[in-house]
Amino acid sequence: MYRAAMRKPLFAAVAAAVLASAGVASATASVTIPFEKTKLSNGMTVILHEDHSVPVVVVNVSYNVGSRFEAPKRTGFAHLFEHLMFMGTRRAPTKMFDAWMEAAGGWNNAWTSEDRTDYYDVGPSTSLDLLLWLEADRLRDLGPLMTLDKLNAQREVVRNERRQTSENTPYGKVELVLPELLYPAGHPYHHPVIGSHEDLEAATVADVVGFFDQFYDPGNASIVVAGDFDKKKGLDRVRALFEPIPTRAKYKDPGAPGFDDKVTTLKGVVRKTIQDDVELAKVVMAWQTPKRFGAGDAELDVVSSVLTSGKASRLYQALVYDQKIAQSVEASQQSGALGSRFVIGVLAKPGVPLEKIEKAVDAELVKIAEKGITEDELLRAKNGIESAFVTRLQTVRERASLLNMYEAEVKNPGYADQDLLRYTSATRERVRETSAKYLAPNARVILHVQPAAKKGGDQ
Repeated sequence: MYRAAMRKPLFAAVAAAVLASAGVASATASVTIPFEKTKLSNGMTVILHEDHSVPVVVVNVSYNVGSRFEAPKRTGFAHLFEHLMFMGTRRAPTKMFDAWMEAAGGWNNAWTSEDRTDYYDVGPSTSLDLLLWLEADRLRDLGPLMTLDKLNAQREVVRNERRQTSENTPYGKVELVLPELLYPAGHPYHHPVIGSHEDLEAATVADVVGFFDQFYDPGNASIVVAGDFDKKKGLDRVRALFEPIPTRAKYKDPGAPGFDDKVTTLKGVVRKTIQDDVELAKVVMAWQTPKRFGAGDAELDVVSSVLTSGKASRLYQALVYDQKIAQSVEASQQSGALGSRFVIGVLAKPGVPLEKIEKAVDAELVKIAEKGITEDELLRAKNGIESAFVTRLQTVRERASLLNMYEAEVKNPGYADQDLLRYTSATRERVRETSAKYLAPNARVILHVQPAAKKGGDQ
């Protein structure tokens, strides 16, 4: 089963897939997610969301550890451990975690970001005891039972994943290069989530056991149980399985020493050109922007929608439709706990110089910074984001994910209403001010991706 190294699965990414036309009606459904929250004696947070509409249960376990917690020369550990967590224990040997769950009608997956690692299990209501037991079992025993054979097996899986998803995927190298250009050495976001081959090769069993001992602790985790179950019985079961697991209390959020008070560390324009096995050239622009839920974060989601969401968007109209210099356009506010990055990507038409693309993008950004967006553009962006927001709440799995995300980020699982309010209360002037303040032309990364020379020297 594929274990994805994901970045910030928030509403902006979902909203980008929604065609935000002027005729879309604003979503009016409530975004409140009912829940009960408690804390076990070992520090583990438990969140319960009971919903009997479908006979499905979800167990979502979030650990406050991502790639920004990694030690120097040990990058990729958080994502590596996401894979190692499926390598078995004494009671549930390797491969049985998946096999037993699937035999009960369930399935599972996980993802890793810069800020945390999330594991989720989905199954019929009758599988809840099994799902909880499997998660408790590996939290208790997986680290101490790590072996070199297990490490070597997953080390190769992760290295192959890096090759497949980044090194050998068109434009995939951007995600490897961009963090190093955007953040200085020493910043916790300086390296990609998936890490480097050298660091993964250097990992020892002692390193891995130490990582588990420090971060895979009940006091550094929150668990959501959601769906078709009885809350009282569910909490009793969680207590019975998880509360006996002792906390070691070694976890600590390192933050960003020396960078905590800076929205951006860029003091100028950082340029780089790389070659890739692609047919068309691409220009990528990136800025450091406010952290998730910070002032300006939501407004930059609106800007990304105005720029590239749908054929009525500004960059599509200007670069693809009118000037016919671009094949496609994309923009996103990629939000993180310590800071975010706003990224614009434009795939050029054959033969179009990337400098021409840059000027065209800058012209549209200047228009927004100086004159703002129109009322219709604001309405389209809000409608798209709100519709995607409400749509995401339709499944138990997504509600469980959101409850754990809000707990991890703001210590309030019931933050959905306030989250949506950030968008519905956005104004044209705040959007203009935010764009002008953070999307500055003199503090950004500009990355050119050029087609690599073909064998024999042919271009």
